[in-house]
Order: sequence, then structure tokens, then C-alpha cells
Amino acid sequence: MSKIVPCLWFNGNAEEAANFYVSLLPDSRIETVQRNMTDSRSGPAGSVLVMEFTLAGQRFMALNGGMKFEYTHAVSFKIGCDDQAEVDRLWDALCADGGAPEQCGWLKDRYGVSWQIVPNALPKYLGGADRAGASRAMAAMMKMVKLDIDGLRRAYEGT
Repeated sequence: MSKIVPCLWFNGNAEEAANFYVSLLPDSRIETVQRNMTDSRSGPAGSVLVMEFTLAGQRFMALNGGMKFEYTHAVSFKIGCDDQAEVDRLWDALCADGGAPEQCGWLKDRYGVSWQIVPNALPKYLGGADRAGASRAMAAMMKMVKLDIDGLRRAYEGT
């Protein structure tokens, strides 16, 4: 088990967020739920204080901290995707219900957390031996919102 566990700060909706995240990826589950023993800044007695969960094999913690803080792009979570169907499924789920698409495969989910939904093929196109192809793929990616594997391939190949 990793010694480093990212902690996501929420204002009352840590349980909702953790359950949503674990519904998206295999090897994901709720590990523990710690409830407030008494009324506090983080919520009334009996409400969730901390959720520990595993997301695609990586441990996380969700904390109801009692006040709202905005997330920034300084920290984001990358999900590597095997194919366009997985890119599309995760993109749609994370953008739903108030999420916001951004440029180059980035989005903010309904909780304000930044994600990168990235095809596993991307390094092949951006770092391939054909430097002109890699440059074309980079230019194509910079114009994309959700990443399109076929579009990146066509740009790399010059077709």
C-alpha cells in the first residue's frame, strides 16, 4: 500500500463524491467511513467526516472540512484510457451534472476537481520518432477539448 494518500477537501459532500468516483473505474471501492461523533464545523453528529476509498488501485481520502475551498489546476488526476470508448465514457460521466470541459483533455468535475482524460496512445503520437508527425499531433491536440485518438493518429500520420 502506498504511503502517500491524496486528501480531497469537500464541504459536506465527501460521501457523494467518493461514491461517484468509485462507480467510474474498476478496482475501486469505499474502504472506511468515519463519522462525526459530535456536532462540529464539518457537520452534525453522525454525518461523514472522512471517507477512505480506493480509485483504480490508488488510495484516496475525502474529508468534509467544514468550509469551501476551490480546487486549482495545480493538482489534477490523470486517467489513462485504453480506447476512445473509455475516453468518451469517463469524459461524459465526469462532465455530467455541472462538470466543465476544458482544453487538451482536461475537465473539472461537478465538485471542482481537475481531471485529465488521456488516451494511453498519446505518448506514441507526441513522442514518436517522426518529429514532424509529433509536431502535427501536438498542434491537433491543442485544438481539442476531449481528446480524439483517431484525430491524433491522423495528425501524426499526416493523413
